Amino acid sequence: MPMETPSSHSLFAHIASRELFRVPKRHRMDGFVSGFNETGLLAVQHNAEDTIPLSLSFCKTSKFGHILAVSDEDGYITLFDTRRNFPVTANFEENSEKVKICHWVSHQNAVFDTCWIKEDTQILTASGDQTIKLWDVQEQKCLGVLTGHTGSVKSMCSHPTNSDIIVSGSRDGSFRIWDLRCKSTAKSRHGEVGICSMGGVKGAHISSQARRTRRGKAAPMSITSVLCLKDQVSIATAGAVDSVLKFWDTRNLKSTVTQTSPSPQSAEKQTLHGISSLSQDESGLFLSASCMDNRIYLYNTLQLDKGPLKSFSGCRIESFFVKSAISPDASNIVSGSSDGNAYVWKVDKPLEDPTILKSHDDGEVTAVDWCSSEIGKLATCSDDFTVRTWNKNSYVSSIQCASAIRRRVMAIPSIECKMLLNNGKRYSKTNEDAFLPDDALHPITSPTPITPPKMNISEGHTNQLSSRLDLNASSEKTPESALKSPSSVLNPPSSLKRTIRDYFLASSKTL
Repeated sequence: MPMETPSSHSLFAHIASRELFRVPKRHRMDGFVSGFNETGLLAVQHNAEDTIPLSLSFCKTSKFGHILAVSDEDGYITLFDTRRNFPVTANFEENSEKVKICHWVSHQNAVFDTCWIKEDTQILTASGDQTIKLWDVQEQKCLGVLTGHTGSVKSMCSHPTNSDIIVSGSRDGSFRIWDLRCKSTAKSRHGEVGICSMGGVKGAHISSQARRTRRGKAAPMSITSVLCLKDQVSIATAGAVDSVLKFWDTRNLKSTVTQTSPSPQSAEKQTLHGISSLSQDESGLFLSASCMDNRIYLYNTLQLDKGPLKSFSGCRIESFFVKSAISPDASNIVSGSSDGNAYVWKVDKPLEDPTILKSHDDGEVTAVDWCSSEIGKLATCSDDFTVRTWNKNSYVSSIQCASAIRRRVMAIPSIECKMLLNNGKRYSKTNEDAFLPDDALHPITSPTPITPPKMNISEGHTNQLSSRLDLNASSEKTPESALKSPSSVLNPPSSLKRTIRDYFLASSKTL
């Protein structure tokens, strides 16, 4: 039931109720308290049979940011509307049916990763059947199949400004780069359009000391995570063999640009620990790596030669299914854990005890994800066949300084800003639609077909992305880091080429 809005009230009260990001209204009180409240409990099951969730992915746009995609061992993709909160005592099977938007079988095998693209109208699914599929979300129709890997596809990531370009990492030890506009004339036996890889690197993470992990969760050369960095030409990769992070230039894949690890010294006498996941904040300045030594390492992409800035401990990472993620605003890091809990650290206080999210009953907590449109909102999933959503509850002093008020006011149109800052007049709300977002129950709309070389990104969204790519503005840059950081060494082309193929140089290592 929509909330009734009075015809007239102060602009400050209006903005406070919306909090600019459509976060639920918070009580105001003196002092500061921080924690996380469980807001939703969902069962992952099909035909009354429980199944283990493997990945979580919130939509990326603010309009659809409340929609959560969950993939599982049975090959299903399920979309949930996470705006609705339920009491902890509610029946979570009934909860799931109430908030479920849709679900469909995407692969006849486990789906290890999902990736939203095209303004959240399309989604990619990476599977144990060695393929990636591109889906029209509205129609649940397969638009293409990315074939070429010879092992399970464990991770994928889209280009920060051109979602037609995708990078994927596989258990076969290779990472590959794809352009969704380059479709093959051949079709699969199911009539699906094929999309072939434009290039990549075999054996990207191989060590002479490689050995199988105790639980055998991944092959020694397996690539466990890939990221497209915000400089638009760099790729970060990590593997199961050791804790080394490698950085590559997509225009020339002959060798890595640089690499880093928690222990830059010689690893000849050191125990090797693999990486289970990588993540980056919205600006791309910080990169986190979840390591099998039970630590999360935080790197500055402008100072990779210095190794990790900080490390966070307290969780147990005993399988490559346990993931971690840094929040979009780089204020927190959340990680799953093999002890059945999830852990949240403050990035600026690595030595402080983490907040422990204890609600999962049994089995390790694996995938985690932050909502990019609602600050402090996250989701966790577990081998107990459930997905849980959480909201950060932070209370700040009710007395705000003038500069803080000004920062909030400057986020709204200039006429209202001047009116409030100069004479404090009350704002008469004459156009609700100008402030309130669309809250349709099923907000997914039909996508625009892929037509090269035009990109399906709105001008406003493009401007937002461009404004967030300036890493130099938010980090001190030393001469040493300038020589070795991807964002400094790699100079993006003046404009995107028609396909990613144009970036590559011939090399014996390319696929």
